[in-house]
Amino acid sequence: MAKNLSRKDNDIFIQPGTHIHGKWNKNEYIVQRKIGAGMIGTVYLCRRKNKLVALKMSNKAMSMTTEVNVLKALNKVQDNRLGPFLLDVDDWITERGQKYSFYVMEYIKGKSLEEFIRRNGDEWIGVFLVQILEQLDQLHHSGWVFGDLKNDNLLISGSPPRIRFIDVGGTTKIGRSIKEYSEFYDRAYWYLGTREAEPSYDLFAVVMVFLTVFFPKKFKRTHHSHQLIIQKVNEIPALKPYRRCFHKAILGKYDTARQMKEDVLHALISRQSIQRFRRNHKTHLIVEAMIISILSGICFTVTYFLF
Repeated sequence: MAKNLSRKDNDIFIQPGTHIHGKWNKNEYIVQRKIGAGMIGTVYLCRRKNKLVALKMSNKAMSMTTEVNVLKALNKVQDNRLGPFLLDVDDWITERGQKYSFYVMEYIKGKSLEEFIRRNGDEWIGVFLVQILEQLDQLHHSGWVFGDLKNDNLLISGSPPRIRFIDVGGTTKIGRSIKEYSEFYDRAYWYLGTREAEPSYDLFAVVMVFLTVFFPKKFKRTHHSHQLIIQKVNEIPALKPYRRCFHKAILGKYDTARQMKEDVLHALISRQSIQRFRRNHKTHLIVEAMIISILSGICFTVTYFLF
C-alpha cells in the first residue's frame, strides 16, 4: 500500500480505498476522500464498518497530542457540543515503515453558514451569532481560545439547526501565542491587535465570519483597516441590528463572549427584530434554535418571540 501515500510539507496524501490499520487499538478505517488540510495534518472521510468518520493524519505527534487534549476537554463540557466527539487515537505504520499519528472524530455533515443563510434567510443571523458566542464562552471558560475561527471550520447541522466547530487545529491555551490562523480572520493582519490568545481575538474573528457570508471573495486590508471593516459592516442591511456589537468586537471592547452575546440578544429583542420574526413563516423553527442557543441563561428572551 506504500504507493497510496505521499507527503508534501504538512499535507499527507492517501488514495481513496486505502486501509488504515491502527497499531494499538487495531481498528481499521477505509479512506473515502480527503475533506481538509491544515498546518498540522490532513483530514479524510473514512468508513469504519458501516459508519462514516473523520480521520486526521499527521507526522507531528506532539501537535496531534495537543489537539486530542483539546477535543477531550471540549467533550467534557456538559450540554454543549463544542466540537466533534473524539472516537479513537492511534498510530499507523505503513508498509514502508513510515509512522503517522492519527485521531478519529465524529463526522459532522451539514451546510456552510453562507449556504444556509442564502437558502433560509437573514433571520438566522442572530440565532447563529448567539449560538457561536455561547459556544465560545464555554470554550474560553475551559481555558482555550479557538484561534483559527473561520467559515471553513464551521458547519450548520441538525434540526433545529445548530452551528458546530469542526476543526480544533488552531485552538490555543489562553495567554499563549495563537498557533494557527487565517489572515482574513486574524486581527493582527488588519493591524487591530496582537496574536495573543484571549477571548477578544475570537470575537474579532466572529465579525469576519459573518462578513464573509456577504463578501465571499473577501476584501483586502488597507492602512485604515478599522474604517474599512466598519464600512463593510454598515453596507449590509441584514447586519444593521448588530452593528454596535460588531463595532465593539472589531475594536476589542469586549472582555468576554458573554458580554457580546448579551448585546446580540438585546438587538434580537428589539422591535424591528420582533417584527421580522413575526412576519416569517419559519418562526417556530427559529424559536427552537434560539431556545437551544440560550439554555445557559436569559431564558426570558424567548417569550418575546412567542407572542
